This record gives sequence, structure tokens and C-alpha cells, in this order.
Amino acid sequence: MKIAILGAMSEEIEPILEAVGEYKTTRYADNNYYEASYKGLDLVIAYSKIGKVFSSLSAAVLIEHFGCEKLLFSGVAGAITPTLKIGDIVIASKLAQHDLDITVFGHPYGYVPEGSVFVEADRELNLLAHSIAKDLGIEVVEGVIATGDQFVADETRRSFIERTFKADALEMEGASVAVVCHSLGVPFFILRSISDAADMEAGFSFDEFLKSSAEVSAKFVLAMVDRLGR
Repeated sequence: MKIAILGAMSEEIEPILEAVGEYKTTRYADNNYYEASYKGLDLVIAYSKIGKVFSSLSAAVLIEHFGCEKLLFSGVAGAITPTLKIGDIVIASKLAQHDLDITVFGHPYGYVPEGSVFVEADRELNLLAHSIAKDLGIEVVEGVIATGDQFVADETRRSFIERTFKADALEMEGASVAVVCHSLGVPFFILRSISDAADMEAGFSFDEFLKSSAEVSAKFVLAMVDRLGR
């Protein structure tokens, strides 16, 4: 089985590259893709760069060019649910694009004709994640993740996203990756470790906690890979 592991920033995949050890670097479509064998599986690891366009491109390359059969996303996110703390793990039950707005034509936020507001993540991969969390003695929150080409550090915007999409966390890549995987029939799993609270202090807390939260996310994704390789 060939599995894609995708992050948005280098910090989000560096712990994974360290864990796999040896890998081959392939340059394609203006990005680096790292191919490795790990626990009996073929992995292709990459960071897309920030935002929906780059993450869509990278997800499509991983599936269409490299032939990946499942995609695991590892990264960080801002909390919307007040009970979420720095380092908590959120897995997506479904994802929406909070900045997609054609409401002037009578459609709900996040919707485009012939599409849908939400894209649901793979249930089997999510159940596997819950099983791993139980074995590790840690808690994961499964909920709605909202995606947009904005770093949200504003309480008004955060409240709008919470109210409109009933979202638990927000970030800048997950929903676009979800659309690509869903359209191409590839099971996907989106995991985020909380790095900030998407409020006025988000910029400061993000810089402070990016590395530690990325390591939490990467460690869990590697545990997913371990289990998929059995």
C-alpha cells in the first residue's frame, strides 16, 4: 500500500522525515516529495505550502502522479471550541470552506453548485484513530474543521465560523484536500493539533506552539501508519 502524508509547512513533516530516516527526494510540480519505505509501507511525504491552492495541488500530485491510495494530513490548527487547549488533537469528521461565499445567489456559505458545504472524512480511518488514541491513553476530539485562505486572529470572524459551520477548529488546507480526495475516490484523514485560539493572541501563540503541536500531530499520524502496516 502506498500512503501519502501531507502537511502545509516544513515544521509539520520534519518529525515524520526524522522518523522514517532514509528517503528519496523527488522534485515535481515546483515542490519536493519524499519517498520512503516504512513498516512495510511505501510513503510519499510532502508539505504543500500554506493555503487551499497549494494543498489542492499537492494532494492531486500525491494521488495522480505518485499513486497514493490513502492520504493522511498532519498539522496544526486554531481552536474554536473553548474547551480545546494547546496540543489537543482534533480529527475531522467533516470539513467546510469558511471563506467560500456566493450567498448573493441564494446559496449557503461554503457551497458551490454541484458541490456541498461539507465533505466527510473516511469513517474507517477515523475509527482507527480512536482505537489508537485509546491504546495510547490520550483523548482525541472528532469534529468539524473549517478551512479558509485566512489566518484568523479576530474574535468576530472566529464567532462567525463557529456559528455558521458549527466548527471546532479552523485552518487553511484541510477542506481543499478533502475535496480532491473525495473527487478522486481516495480515503483521507485530517488530523490537527491545536496551536492557538484563533483570537487576538493567535499570531503570538501560533509562533510559540507551532513546533510542539506539529510534533504531537506527527507522532499520532506515525502511529496511524504503524497500524495500517500491520
